[in-house]
Amino acid sequence: MTDVRPLSGLALIAAALAIGTGNFMVVLDSTIANVSVPTIAGSVGVSVSQGSWVITSYAVAEAITVPLTGWLARKFGALRVFIFCYLAFGLVSVFCGMSQSLGMLIAGRVMLGLCGGPIMPLSQMLLMRIFPPKQATGAAVLWAMTTLIGPIAGPILGGVICDSFGWQWIFFIKVPIALVGGVLVFSLTRGLSDPRGPARIDKVGLALLVVWVAALQIVLDEGRNHDWFASREIVILAIIAAIGFASFLIWELTDDNPIVDLKIFRYRGFSAAAVTFAGGFGAFFAAIVILPLWLQQNMGYTATWAGYATGIMGILALISAPIVGKASETIDPRLILSVGILGLGAMTAWRMTFNSDVTFMQMAWPTLFTGPFMVMFFVPVTGLAISCVGPEEQANAAGLSNFMRTLAGAFATSLVQTGWANQARVNQTELVNAMPHANEVVAGMVASGTPYDAAVASLTRMVEHQSVLLSTLNMFGAITIVFVVAAMLPWLIPKPKGPIDTTAGH
Repeated sequence: MTDVRPLSGLALIAAALAIGTGNFMVVLDSTIANVSVPTIAGSVGVSVSQGSWVITSYAVAEAITVPLTGWLARKFGALRVFIFCYLAFGLVSVFCGMSQSLGMLIAGRVMLGLCGGPIMPLSQMLLMRIFPPKQATGAAVLWAMTTLIGPIAGPILGGVICDSFGWQWIFFIKVPIALVGGVLVFSLTRGLSDPRGPARIDKVGLALLVVWVAALQIVLDEGRNHDWFASREIVILAIIAAIGFASFLIWELTDDNPIVDLKIFRYRGFSAAAVTFAGGFGAFFAAIVILPLWLQQNMGYTATWAGYATGIMGILALISAPIVGKASETIDPRLILSVGILGLGAMTAWRMTFNSDVTFMQMAWPTLFTGPFMVMFFVPVTGLAISCVGPEEQANAAGLSNFMRTLAGAFATSLVQTGWANQARVNQTELVNAMPHANEVVAGMVASGTPYDAAVASLTRMVEHQSVLLSTLNMFGAITIVFVVAAMLPWLIPKPKGPIDTTAGH
């Protein structure tokens, strides 16, 4: 990493923007499909719950490659790996956009996640490498802003593109950006040092990681469609996940060069920070998955307006980001983190007041005010995690906390949709049981001139609509509880002795 000739002038600006765009594109991809799931599911002829694999497959694949980034950088060179993944991301996006079936699209999303996983940590590393030391703060700010803007812009861009051009274009639009960005990085950084060296990979640990994560994700995604453990396939997959996870823990704790250094959990502060990050992000991601699904399936919103409803949080997030970053230098970051998570919980609890007549503006207010609390959560959490470990373990700590965060987002997506569907069925049964005079209602509608079949269908739709609304409120309640629990965990972290690095490894 040393003796690297820093770029200057326009070349430095162009290279920084190209590298930052790569990070933005990968982070954007984690949310750009959220509002498009109903459209994609309808296009390829599957249910919305099956369509959610478009989200989870990308997240799981991305999570699995995060621990591989260090080995890839040592083996092939950080710059080479970054450029390869950048260009491959664009090419695989073509494959995703051309998909004619769910299986083909999921395969493409898995490949996108595998390409995108290394881009986030390597983009940060390369920005710090090409900038002169005196301008390192500028590099950190650029990287942090692309990381923050990506998930905010995703739902808005996804909705507008899906409604205006078709869901395929949420993938096609990234192709020229990735190809141009990758070529620019290659051209501008040619001649810069890109050291390589001996690198050993924990093949057994990697295999076990893939097995238990994939098996568990399939159980979470498909369990509700196969009556859970009444299905032999689900039982077998659950057993594989359990045995794989146990074997993974044993192997990683005893191997000399583990792919995931679990021994870092010996630090109480890191454990608390990493679990806070995973729990808080899982709850946050569950909320921004379920909200657009409910708006489109039950409130009649288009993908565009569902995207506006989700992405509006970005307005105050961007305004508050520098303020929170500055405050982290003087205020206990544990307090900022805890207040941020409680604020996210409060905004989610606010949504529990929604009813079937809620207007866009009434629904937008809690989403708008989510922005500052989101920044208070994301800014200090990884810095707190790495401040609790030794200098030689900080890279592993950042990688492990981000692995847990990404995996939590995938698992939360599956869990919240399972809970949503289950609660809708329970609520529908309860509503029907609470309507002893349903026949009289239908008879009244028929007497007023409505055909019998149309009257029954109208009453059924009304019950289904209300059951899904109640289910959505139930999920907001469950998410609120997770936020409240997560907000307590930062106080298990030892108080930092000085300012933390608020841009480390997000």
